[in-house]
Amino acid sequence: MSVAEKSQKRSGGWGETISVIVQALLLALVIRTFFFQPFSIPSGSMRPTLLEGDYLFVTKWAYGYSKNSLPFSPPIFSGRIWGGEPTRGDVVVFKFPPNPSLDYIKRVVGLPGDRIQMRGGQLFINDVAVPREKVGEINNPDITEVDRPVEVWRETLPNGVSYDTLDLTRNGIGDDTREFVVPAGHYFMMGDNRDNSSDSRFSVGFVPAENLIGRANIIFFSIAGGASPLEIWKWPTEMRASRLFHWVD
Repeated sequence: MSVAEKSQKRSGGWGETISVIVQALLLALVIRTFFFQPFSIPSGSMRPTLLEGDYLFVTKWAYGYSKNSLPFSPPIFSGRIWGGEPTRGDVVVFKFPPNPSLDYIKRVVGLPGDRIQMRGGQLFINDVAVPREKVGEINNPDITEVDRPVEVWRETLPNGVSYDTLDLTRNGIGDDTREFVVPAGHYFMMGDNRDNSSDSRFSVGFVPAENLIGRANIIFFSIAGGASPLEIWKWPTEMRASRLFHWVD
């Protein structure tokens, strides 16, 4: 084989490698934009449902697409296309309205036109109390973030969706609020960790439909102790094996 043939073969090999890499990146971009987006839980606001160190997939097509479905949220169009309505009780990733560079995750409790209020730690929707019952206590700092027993209350929304909430503090700052009237095209979000959640009761406010990114579906990995998934030497002691491939309720 001549030098020219060797050079041509080498350049062809590099060309094929670059082509495969580019195709893989484009495929990953398409999947992330239109189908699934990985998301890591950054805070304890959704405890006990979601824990810091949980890694989950967000379904992008659940509510259609907006500019926020695209990486870096380019302002190429407004509103939503092929839009779908969130269901009360969905756990949703969305852009933080005061600062859209930040992603938040909360539960939808209020739909457009709803009147939402907290009274004595109980959620009211359209002046009707959402049923809640104490189901026990959790004494596990990995779940509660505090080194003491914490009450767990199970709420059941009007559409039958049930989930557990934590009551860290009696008569907390968010246990009694004014009545919020959800505007058209907006949603009212709350964290399941009711006394440790910045949500629509506070700085988040009403969330525009355009800010929705997608619905949280499944936890594909979970690790405790602030460890990174890349620190595989910590998996034997820190990985939460029971949470792997756990559906988000």
